[in-house]
Amino acid sequence: MPFIRLLKKMFLHVLVIIGSVIVIGYCTGMLFAYLMADRMIFPYNGSSYEEGAEIIYLDSKDGERIAAYHLSERSSPLLMLYSHGNGEDIGLIRPTMETFLESGVSVLAYDYPGYGLSSGNASESGVYAAADAAYKYATETLGYKPENITLYGRSLGSGPSCWLAERYPVKGIILDGAFSSTFRVMTKVRVLPWDRFNNLSRLASIQCPVLIVHGKLDQTVPFTHALQNQHALSGQVETLWSPNAGHNDLIEQLGSTYWDTVLHFTGTEH
Repeated sequence: MPFIRLLKKMFLHVLVIIGSVIVIGYCTGMLFAYLMADRMIFPYNGSSYEEGAEIIYLDSKDGERIAAYHLSERSSPLLMLYSHGNGEDIGLIRPTMETFLESGVSVLAYDYPGYGLSSGNASESGVYAAADAAYKYATETLGYKPENITLYGRSLGSGPSCWLAERYPVKGIILDGAFSSTFRVMTKVRVLPWDRFNNLSRLASIQCPVLIVHGKLDQTVPFTHALQNQHALSGQVETLWSPNAGHNDLIEQLGSTYWDTVLHFTGTEH
């Protein structure tokens, strides 16, 4: 009996040690995520463009000055409100936006706080405030009707695009290389009590048509995120998968199929 009691005591002691290690490890992970998340989500290295006549500034509700530009196809009532990825700004995406313009759709592209010539520091709330300012500028100042606005969210840009689609009426939303949430890119499942850019929690309430474009070889945002996002949607969903594309070469791999699909979704004849 004394031996059995000793074994039980040793077993409980081991359980306490294991439990303590797990708790300490979990708390350390939460602290690391809290302190380092923004640095990992927003790896930006400075503006690729300079002041110019086409750059406009929008005032966001958090007091930041948001840089943007509007490429207008005057013969078309359609607008693409483009939210870019985390490692680029409106200068770097300009060539792609000009192709959309040449295809008959106007574009409004904006930078996040701390990106390009926008003021402030990048954060989730700051990105949402910038997206909000861009949408209101499109509808209230430029006069585009919500039913003619297509949101385009590229990678990180899927976060503010889903945020807008949940709150405002739009023609549709295109999710290009979109994640379910930023933390799930690393952990696959929800581990922490909070998350950043939790698209998955918003998709079920988005009722406008959605087009999901994703590369099956994507190593940055795995293809499983696209499938998870697709299954979370309850409204009209279209998909365009590329069997050979990664995260940054979708357009190159899909070619004319990309343009035909995306432009048709916006309502533009190509």
